[in-house]
Amino acid sequence: MIAIAKPRLSSQEYLEMERSAETKSEYFAGEIYAMAGASERHNTIAMNVGFLLTDRFKGRPCKAYGSDLRVKIEPTGLYTYPDLLVVCGKPRFEDSGLDTLLNPNVIFEILSPSTEAYDRGAKFGQYRQIESLSDYVLIDQDRPFVEYFQRQPAGSWLLTDYAGLEAALPLPVIDCTLPLADIYDKVEFPESTAPRSLLRLIKEEGPDWQPASPEPVTGRQDSP
Repeated sequence: MIAIAKPRLSSQEYLEMERSAETKSEYFAGEIYAMAGASERHNTIAMNVGFLLTDRFKGRPCKAYGSDLRVKIEPTGLYTYPDLLVVCGKPRFEDSGLDTLLNPNVIFEILSPSTEAYDRGAKFGQYRQIESLSDYVLIDQDRPFVEYFQRQPAGSWLLTDYAGLEAALPLPVIDCTLPLADIYDKVEFPESTAPRSLLRLIKEEGPDWQPASPEPVTGRQDSP
């Protein structure tokens, strides 16, 4: 039996399908990948962050967008949907549909068991190809813990951790600070997250740990 190769879709075919679809999908190298739904905690955090950013951007040239706005990484061709993003200045879109952004400045992803490895590895590797992107924020939905990646002048990325509801996430590129107590307002955490947190620490920082993407992320500091 001769295997028949699955036809690959062009980006234009993907956009035509996506714009009429009831669910969201990513696109990369001719393939479409369905996106999973989000938990109640995930949605609460996303709404909280969106509200905080919108409130702080009043009267300023920055704007926050939710997960319905598609982003294209021009150097690689990936189309995806960040959980939240920020654009300061004039947004640049791929076409007259005005639904595929090209120039995000800050991207937020809220981690879930099904997407965490992707958000940390291959997806972050893709995001780093966006010339306009200066900040990448990973928000844990199971405990008050935020990881902030900031692009450095030489092109490397500095990671700073913020843990606990007393901490606050500074975002100097957009001139605002987000208290973790506000990010996690009304979020009910699981009774115990110790095993998952310990496993994450071992996998990420043990002697055999290697970045999931070919481009290294260098530098790390802990918040006070």
